Amino acid sequence: MRPLETLASVKTPEGRLLVLHRRNDDYYIHLDGEELMSTRRHGSEVALAELALGDLSGVDAPRVLIGGLGLGYTLRAALATLPRDARVAVAEIFPAVVAWNRELLSGLGRPLDDRRVTVLEADVTAVLEESGRAAWDAVLLDVDNGPSAWCLSSNRRLYDRAGLESLREALRPGGVLGIWSAFRDDGFTKLLGQAGFDARVEIVRAHQGKGAKGFLFFARRDG
Repeated sequence: MRPLETLASVKTPEGRLLVLHRRNDDYYIHLDGEELMSTRRHGSEVALAELALGDLSGVDAPRVLIGGLGLGYTLRAALATLPRDARVAVAEIFPAVVAWNRELLSGLGRPLDDRRVTVLEADVTAVLEESGRAAWDAVLLDVDNGPSAWCLSSNRRLYDRAGLESLREALRPGGVLGIWSAFRDDGFTKLLGQAGFDARVEIVRAHQGKGAKGFLFFARRDG
Protein backbone atom coordinates (compact mmCIF):
# COMPACT_ATOMS: atom_id res chain seq x y z
CA MET A 1 0.00 0.00 0.00
CA ARG A 2 1.30 3.42 -0.91
CA PRO A 3 2.05 5.73 2.03
CA LEU A 4 -0.10 8.76 2.68
CA GLU A 5 1.04 11.91 0.94
CA THR A 6 0.74 15.09 3.02
CA LEU A 7 -0.83 17.87 0.99
CA ALA A 8 -1.34 20.50 3.69
CA SER A 9 -1.58 20.91 7.45
CA VAL A 10 -2.60 23.47 10.05
CA LYS A 11 -2.43 23.75 13.82
CA THR A 12 -5.74 24.20 15.64
CA PRO A 13 -6.11 26.89 18.33
CA GLU A 14 -5.61 24.11 20.89
CA GLY A 15 -2.34 23.00 19.30
CA ARG A 16 -3.62 19.88 17.56
CA LEU A 17 -2.48 19.05 14.03
CA LEU A 18 -5.08 18.93 11.25
CA VAL A 19 -3.69 17.34 8.08
CA LEU A 20 -4.99 16.80 4.56
CA HIS A 21 -3.60 13.57 3.09
CA ARG A 22 -3.91 11.80 -0.24
CA ARG A 23 -3.34 8.20 -1.24
CA ASN A 24 -3.87 7.40 -4.92
CA ASP A 25 -7.19 9.13 -5.76
CA ASP A 26 -8.50 9.26 -2.19
CA TYR A 27 -8.30 12.14 0.28
CA TYR A 28 -8.26 12.02 4.07
CA ILE A 29 -8.41 14.56 6.87
CA HIS A 30 -6.64 13.51 10.08
CA LEU A 31 -6.54 15.21 13.48
CA ASP A 32 -3.46 14.23 15.49
CA GLY A 33 -3.25 11.08 13.35
CA GLU A 34 -6.89 10.08 13.84
CA GLU A 35 -8.98 9.90 10.68
CA LEU A 36 -11.90 12.33 10.77
CA MET A 37 -13.20 11.76 7.25
CA SER A 38 -12.20 10.44 3.86
CA THR A 39 -13.43 10.11 0.31
CA ARG A 40 -13.50 6.33 0.81
CA ARG A 41 -16.10 6.49 3.59
CA HIS A 42 -18.63 9.29 3.31
CA GLY A 43 -22.06 7.65 3.16
CA SER A 44 -23.15 8.87 6.58
CA GLU A 45 -22.13 12.48 5.82
CA VAL A 46 -24.31 12.37 2.69
CA ALA A 47 -27.19 10.78 4.63
CA LEU A 48 -27.02 13.52 7.26
CA ALA A 49 -28.13 16.05 4.66
CA GLU A 50 -30.48 13.84 2.69
CA LEU A 51 -32.44 12.58 5.70
CA ALA A 52 -32.62 15.92 7.50
CA LEU A 53 -33.47 18.09 4.52
CA GLY A 54 -35.89 15.62 2.98
CA ASP A 55 -38.13 16.56 5.91
CA LEU A 56 -38.26 20.15 4.62
CA SER A 57 -40.23 19.36 1.47
CA GLY A 58 -42.78 22.08 0.94
CA VAL A 59 -40.85 24.77 2.84
CA ASP A 60 -40.47 27.92 0.74
CA ALA A 61 -36.91 29.28 0.41
CA PRO A 62 -35.47 27.14 3.23
CA ARG A 63 -32.54 28.49 5.20
CA VAL A 64 -29.95 25.91 6.27
CA LEU A 65 -26.85 26.19 8.46
CA ILE A 66 -24.14 23.54 8.11
CA GLY A 67 -21.53 23.43 10.84
CA GLY A 68 -18.31 21.94 9.46
CA LEU A 69 -17.22 21.79 5.82
CA GLY A 70 -14.82 18.83 5.89
CA LEU A 71 -14.49 17.30 2.43
CA GLY A 72 -17.75 18.91 1.33
CA TYR A 73 -19.93 15.79 1.15
CA THR A 74 -22.68 17.07 3.44
CA LEU A 75 -22.79 20.38 1.58
CA ARG A 76 -22.96 18.72 -1.83
CA ALA A 77 -25.76 16.43 -0.67
CA ALA A 78 -27.63 19.41 0.79
CA LEU A 79 -27.42 21.31 -2.48
CA ALA A 80 -28.65 18.27 -4.40
CA THR A 81 -31.63 17.95 -2.04
CA LEU A 82 -32.62 21.60 -1.62
CA PRO A 83 -34.62 23.74 -4.07
CA ARG A 84 -33.13 26.53 -6.15
CA ASP A 85 -34.44 29.23 -3.79
CA ALA A 86 -32.71 27.76 -0.73
CA ARG A 87 -29.94 29.56 1.15
CA VAL A 88 -27.13 27.58 2.77
CA ALA A 89 -24.59 29.01 5.21
CA VAL A 90 -21.49 26.88 5.92
CA ALA A 91 -19.65 27.69 9.14
CA GLU A 92 -16.07 26.40 9.09
CA ILE A 93 -13.77 27.45 11.91
CA PHE A 94 -10.55 26.60 10.03
CA PRO A 95 -9.92 28.89 7.03
CA ALA A 96 -7.41 26.31 5.78
CA VAL A 97 -10.22 23.77 5.28
CA VAL A 98 -12.10 26.28 3.14
CA ALA A 99 -8.94 26.87 1.09
CA TRP A 100 -8.38 23.12 0.69
CA ASN A 101 -11.90 22.73 -0.72
CA ARG A 102 -11.44 25.59 -3.17
CA GLU A 103 -8.02 24.43 -4.35
CA LEU A 104 -6.65 21.00 -3.46
CA LEU A 105 -10.08 19.32 -3.36
CA SER A 106 -11.63 21.09 -6.34
CA GLY A 107 -11.63 17.81 -8.27
CA LEU A 108 -14.36 16.54 -5.91
CA GLY A 109 -16.67 19.30 -7.14
CA ARG A 110 -16.94 22.97 -6.30
CA PRO A 111 -20.01 23.34 -4.06
CA LEU A 112 -18.68 26.57 -2.55
CA ASP A 113 -19.22 28.19 -5.96
CA ASP A 114 -22.96 27.49 -5.84
CA ARG A 115 -24.87 30.78 -5.71
CA ARG A 116 -27.00 29.44 -2.82
CA VAL A 117 -23.94 29.08 -0.56
CA THR A 118 -22.42 31.57 1.86
CA VAL A 119 -19.15 30.57 3.53
CA LEU A 120 -18.57 31.79 7.07
CA GLU A 121 -15.05 31.26 8.39
CA ALA A 122 -16.26 31.19 11.98
CA ASP A 123 -17.17 28.98 14.90
CA VAL A 124 -20.67 27.61 14.35
CA THR A 125 -21.57 28.48 17.94
CA ALA A 126 -20.83 32.15 17.23
CA VAL A 127 -22.91 32.00 14.05
CA LEU A 128 -25.83 30.56 15.98
CA GLU A 129 -25.57 33.25 18.63
CA GLU A 130 -25.48 36.03 16.05
CA SER A 131 -28.30 34.66 13.90
CA GLY A 132 -30.81 34.82 16.74
CA ARG A 133 -34.15 33.09 17.25
CA ALA A 134 -36.03 31.16 14.58
CA ALA A 135 -33.37 31.90 11.96
CA TRP A 136 -33.01 28.45 10.36
CA ASP A 137 -35.17 25.73 8.91
CA ALA A 138 -32.39 23.21 9.50
CA VAL A 139 -29.06 23.09 11.32
CA LEU A 140 -26.64 20.26 10.47
CA LEU A 141 -23.62 19.71 12.70
CA ASP A 142 -20.61 17.65 11.61
CA VAL A 143 -17.92 19.38 13.64
CA ASP A 144 -17.00 16.58 16.05
CA ASN A 145 -16.81 12.80 16.31
CA GLY A 146 -19.86 12.91 18.53
CA PRO A 147 -21.62 14.75 21.35
CA SER A 148 -18.87 13.69 23.77
CA ALA A 149 -15.92 13.45 21.35
CA TRP A 150 -15.03 17.02 20.47
CA CYS A 151 -12.45 18.20 17.95
CA LEU A 152 -12.31 21.44 19.93
CA SER A 153 -13.05 21.37 23.66
CA SER A 154 -15.15 24.54 23.28
CA ASN A 155 -17.65 22.53 21.21
CA ARG A 156 -18.91 20.75 24.31
CA ARG A 157 -21.32 23.65 24.86
CA LEU A 158 -23.21 22.65 21.71
CA TYR A 159 -24.35 19.38 23.26
CA ASP A 160 -25.32 20.13 26.87
CA ARG A 161 -28.88 20.96 27.90
CA ALA A 162 -28.39 24.73 27.55
CA GLY A 163 -26.72 24.36 24.17
CA LEU A 164 -29.48 22.15 22.81
CA GLU A 165 -32.15 24.54 24.05
CA SER A 166 -30.33 27.36 22.24
CA LEU A 167 -30.23 25.24 19.08
CA ARG A 168 -33.96 24.66 19.41
CA GLU A 169 -34.57 28.39 19.69
CA ALA A 170 -32.45 29.00 16.57
CA LEU A 171 -34.81 26.80 14.54
CA ARG A 172 -38.09 27.89 13.07
CA PRO A 173 -41.17 25.91 14.14
CA GLY A 174 -40.96 22.55 12.44
CA GLY A 175 -37.23 22.99 11.89
CA VAL A 176 -34.78 20.08 12.00
CA LEU A 177 -31.47 19.60 13.81
CA GLY A 178 -29.11 16.92 12.47
CA ILE A 179 -25.95 15.83 14.29
CA TRP A 180 -23.31 13.37 13.02
CA SER A 181 -21.63 11.02 15.48
CA ALA A 182 -19.23 8.10 15.25
CA PHE A 183 -20.71 6.61 18.43
CA ARG A 184 -24.04 5.48 19.83
CA ASP A 185 -25.16 7.72 22.68
CA ASP A 186 -28.54 6.83 24.17
CA GLY A 187 -28.09 9.42 26.88
CA PHE A 188 -27.78 12.15 24.28
CA THR A 189 -31.01 11.04 22.58
CA LYS A 190 -32.72 11.38 25.95
CA LEU A 191 -31.17 14.81 26.45
CA LEU A 192 -32.55 15.97 23.09
CA GLY A 193 -36.02 15.07 24.34
CA GLN A 194 -35.44 16.95 27.58
CA ALA A 195 -34.44 20.01 25.54
CA GLY A 196 -37.82 19.99 23.81
CA PHE A 197 -37.10 18.05 20.63
CA ASP A 198 -38.81 15.08 19.04
CA ALA A 199 -35.67 13.01 18.45
CA ARG A 200 -34.65 9.86 16.61
CA VAL A 201 -31.41 8.10 15.60
CA GLU A 202 -30.55 6.64 12.20
CA ILE A 203 -27.60 4.28 11.74
CA VAL A 204 -25.90 4.57 8.34
CA ARG A 205 -22.91 2.68 6.99
CA ALA A 206 -19.95 4.59 5.62
CA HIS A 207 -19.86 3.06 2.14
CA GLN A 208 -22.66 1.36 0.19
CA GLY A 209 -24.12 -0.38 3.22
CA LYS A 210 -20.73 -1.51 4.49
CA GLY A 211 -17.98 -0.18 6.69
CA ALA A 212 -18.06 1.88 9.85
CA LYS A 213 -21.39 2.99 11.28
CA GLY A 214 -22.38 6.62 11.55
CA PHE A 215 -24.99 7.52 14.15
CA LEU A 216 -27.18 10.37 12.96
CA PHE A 217 -29.27 12.23 15.51
CA PHE A 218 -32.30 14.01 14.07
CA ALA A 219 -34.38 16.31 16.25
CA ARG A 220 -37.42 18.32 15.18
CA ARG A 221 -38.76 21.45 16.82
CA ASP A 222 -42.51 21.27 17.30
CA GLY A 223 -44.59 23.50 15.14
